[in-house]
Amino acid sequence: MKALVLSGGSGTRLRPITHTLAKQLVPVGNKPVLFHGLEAIAAAGVTETAIVVGDTRAQIEAAVGDGSRFGLDVTYVWQREPLGLAHAVKTARDFLGEDDFVMYLGDNVVFDGITDFVERFRESRPAAQIMLARVDDPGQFGVAEVSADGRVTGLQEKPRRPRSDLAVVGVYLFSAAVHKAVAEIEPSARGELEITDAIQWLIDHDLRTDAAVMTGYWKDTGNVPDMLEVNRLVLRDLEPSNAGLVLDSEISGRVVVGPGARVTGSVIVGPAVIGAGATVTNSRIGPCTSIAENCRIADSWIRDSIVMPRASITGVRPLETSLIGQDVEIIRTPEPPGAHRLVLGDRSRVQIAS
Repeated sequence: MKALVLSGGSGTRLRPITHTLAKQLVPVGNKPVLFHGLEAIAAAGVTETAIVVGDTRAQIEAAVGDGSRFGLDVTYVWQREPLGLAHAVKTARDFLGEDDFVMYLGDNVVFDGITDFVERFRESRPAAQIMLARVDDPGQFGVAEVSADGRVTGLQEKPRRPRSDLAVVGVYLFSAAVHKAVAEIEPSARGELEITDAIQWLIDHDLRTDAAVMTGYWKDTGNVPDMLEVNRLVLRDLEPSNAGLVLDSEISGRVVVGPGARVTGSVIVGPAVIGAGATVTNSRIGPCTSIAENCRIADSWIRDSIVMPRASITGVRPLETSLIGQDVEIIRTPEPPGAHRLVLGDRSRVQIAS
């Protein structure tokens, strides 16, 4: 079995962050979203992996390399335009050959991993197997209809009147039969080759498509609120550790202080992580906050936020539910204090009343 990881796309819902950074490399718990998926693939015993990349190819390749750090053998497939998930399968045809493969959307996080999902496919060998999750708002997703014996009988793409509450999660397993389906379908109204159309083709041609309904938690990190929610969930599973220097400070809950980090005169409330080389001075961090490597935080209170590498924040109280990009500088102005909600792109500089 092989793996196909999709890491193209422009990430418009995460702008301005994604003007300068691939959306799959935004960190949750100080680890890029993409890395969580690659680790799940490796844990499932799949090693031969292709990553489909677009305009952010150089960033993805620099971050992942040859995949050896994950126990993977990674190659890259260039998709000139993001013309749909089925188009990505078509683009990777030479790599996939006639092998079974798992397709994983690189901006998704499946918290319980995909090992059981992969094992089930290996045992039952359907033409396709799709991972599903029960959701409260199925009209925002691709929705599957499932028979009593666990077969997928139909799919709807973001329907106005959903016929079930089973949303299609961004993980799929396919046999080589999917290539025939991809070759037969036509572009949708939005000009893309839809993977839901390819799966429907398999169903219509009596090729068995199984449903695997997950019981754990999954999230597509396509926008800021979802990214922050995933960060909270990743942080809750932290194993506390301290590889830095903590002076005259109070640490409570699940907190990780990275190598070379320095925390002075501060309160850190877990779950929280302070990245390698970061300095935190006279501040309150957390809960549910990730401070990345080489950040500088002084005289500030930051909670429920993601602060990306090399950001500098001084005199901001409080800063909450925010996603702060790389190399951002935030400083205080002498205006009356208030709460702040920010989404800042890389190398931004703002002044805030505090």
